[in-house]
Amino acid sequence: MRARSRAGAGTVQNTSPQHLLPGRARRRGAGFALTAALGVALTAIPGAPATAHPEHSTQASATVLLEWNLRAQAVTTSLRPTAHGQTRGIAMVAGAVYDAVYAIDRGREPYLLDLRGLRIERGASTDAAVATAAHHVLVALAPAQQASLDSALAATLGAVPDGEAEDEGVRAGAAAADAMLDAREGDGFMAPFTFDLGTGPGDWRPFPAGALDPDAWVGNLRPFLIRSPDQFPSSGPNSLSSAKYTRDFTEVKELGSLTSTTRTADQTKTAIFWQAAPAPLWHGMARDLITRRGLGAADAARLLASMSLAGADGAISCWNDKYHWQFWRPVTAIREADTDGNPATTADPTWLPLFDPSTPSTPPLSNPPFPEHPSGHGCVTGATLTAVKNFFGTDKVTINLVSGRYPGEVRTFTRLSTVMDEVIDARVWGGIHFRSSDVAGTEIGKKVGRWTDLHYFRPVHHRSR
Repeated sequence: MRARSRAGAGTVQNTSPQHLLPGRARRRGAGFALTAALGVALTAIPGAPATAHPEHSTQASATVLLEWNLRAQAVTTSLRPTAHGQTRGIAMVAGAVYDAVYAIDRGREPYLLDLRGLRIERGASTDAAVATAAHHVLVALAPAQQASLDSALAATLGAVPDGEAEDEGVRAGAAAADAMLDAREGDGFMAPFTFDLGTGPGDWRPFPAGALDPDAWVGNLRPFLIRSPDQFPSSGPNSLSSAKYTRDFTEVKELGSLTSTTRTADQTKTAIFWQAAPAPLWHGMARDLITRRGLGAADAARLLASMSLAGADGAISCWNDKYHWQFWRPVTAIREADTDGNPATTADPTWLPLFDPSTPSTPPLSNPPFPEHPSGHGCVTGATLTAVKNFFGTDKVTINLVSGRYPGEVRTFTRLSTVMDEVIDARVWGGIHFRSSDVAGTEIGKKVGRWTDLHYFRPVHHRSR
């Protein structure tokens, strides 16, 4: 990682235990039925009419892939308390499933697998490959859930005719899972992380005092796709004496305040909508897209892998940049504005953001306990939706989104760029980011997404530039 901070007043260590990958189960297990919850959650959200978007007409159905994606989303919630633990875990599943599918399809370059050495027969079962890859990765990540995962794998394989096609599919899935688990071993998940806390103007310190970032390890995590965590750095936060900083300060002080009289009810609800874990938000969107567009397994696997791995690298890039700049949050900046040397800013020592525990929401809202610049949501959103844009070849993609904050409501957007713009606004309305930091995060994410499109998941005849 690049230099992590300015000179600080104290050193704090995140002492989360180093993650060790447990032994990898390879048995099928017993049991058969999928849970009723899976069936309900896989129902398409009402939206635009379904249209076909296959690369070719002989793709296998994506039904089993969707089932295992939803299961991965549920299982990887156990990898918290950090949302980024889930982001890493579900990216591992999506990458392994992609390799398993394309070991059979062969229309796209593999992510990690050596397909020539593996030599999977073309008639292999895609369903067996998908289920085996997802199962083996998930058991390694969440061994306590092995019994239910074994039962789910048995259910999938029980619907596949016995014989060489099933055996070859299982072999493809197992190889893909092994490649992923080997690649991620010792990648820095939940590793201890040391950083300095400053006390000067512009220096970040947690609010409330003593809150520690459970995600600090993300800044040093080994990327999935990009070359290094600091490949796409931002130019940093605005100078405290600049007109741009003054503009951002004034905006968030007024619109992001807990007691704002200018923020509308719709802006308040929108801000809270976006304060949700990224994996359920984006994977729910993707499952709906796959269903409505009638995508086959190969296309679905590519969409999920590209957006998941790009999104994970967007988070890595962001946290690396956060701990390079260690810039203060609006709550500190506004309360201590009399120290910033800027005569155009005025201190309010009692100011609180909308994202405060006193704002009604479940789970409770809070001011994030990590540096402000750049915006994490911007980085992940920019990377994820740029990957979706690259997949469909257009910004005009109708997507349906459901937030954990409002689980019964569906929000529909007809352009991906509109979503990115709204996320930028929402973080200001929530009182936790300056607008320039939201924009910077989104740009980092877009760069990660473009890198993904140039270097990964390409047709087999393509050579990366």
